[in-house]
Amino acid sequence: MTKHSPSSTSSNWTGMVPVDDTALAVTDTGGPGVPVIYLNGQFATQGYWRRVIAELGPAWRHITYDERARGRKSQRSADYSFEAAVRDVDAVLAARGVDRALVVGWSYGAFVGAHWTARNPERTVGAVMVDGAFPYDWLDEAMEQRIRKQFRQWGRFLPLLRPTGLTPRMNADQMADCNIELGRLSRESELAPVLDAITVPVRYVVASGTSLGSRGDEQERIRTGLDAVTARNPHIKVSAKVASNHGALLKKDAPAIATAVREVATLGGADVGGA
Repeated sequence: MTKHSPSSTSSNWTGMVPVDDTALAVTDTGGPGVPVIYLNGQFATQGYWRRVIAELGPAWRHITYDERARGRKSQRSADYSFEAAVRDVDAVLAARGVDRALVVGWSYGAFVGAHWTARNPERTVGAVMVDGAFPYDWLDEAMEQRIRKQFRQWGRFLPLLRPTGLTPRMNADQMADCNIELGRLSRESELAPVLDAITVPVRYVVASGTSLGSRGDEQERIRTGLDAVTARNPHIKVSAKVASNHGALLKKDAPAIATAVREVATLGGADVGGA
């Protein structure tokens, strides 16, 4: 049996975890099961994971949180950088007393998960990347301008949606900066070495078709960047290619994601018990 946490909670906990100049809204189902930490899409919230969590069931310890200025409760920050997002993983796990976890990240969260996993192999059971962390050079000057224009167009609607938690409490330029930074981190020269360095089991669940803001076959071309990685690193494989598009697979393909989680847990030496 692998030891996962020195202080497993026996019941569900919801609260705020302070980190740097902010605080994050965190939910931890507790229990002795394998801890799974879920990393959200760039502007998404922890609620997106409810079907995956339901599919896996109570035999697992599910830890979700809303990133800085996301959701209804996580507070604003002076730092919305990618490195801050990686630090937040450490802060949440430390606050919940978890030594070693299985990482599941969707979209932007897959990038965070890839970097955190590569840096912390001894603390990672393994990782599931859900339609994200594909090394591909998709950002150029024209794309950067397109991103800025797109977020400024959306900016007029953001204040109306913020009270619902559906959009972050960030302005349009801050959101664009996050997206552009992700484009730079996606470059083959930047992301491929991170993925090549991973030494624990990783499984990808890959969507089909478009994502928000993409055109034509852009997203499918981006996904081809994974082919060279899986050819080089035997720890990384594709668990499933599903029919849903980028935005729908957490709802429609929760069983495929749960299957990948179970596979990674087994390969990573975790005691999945009745899971």
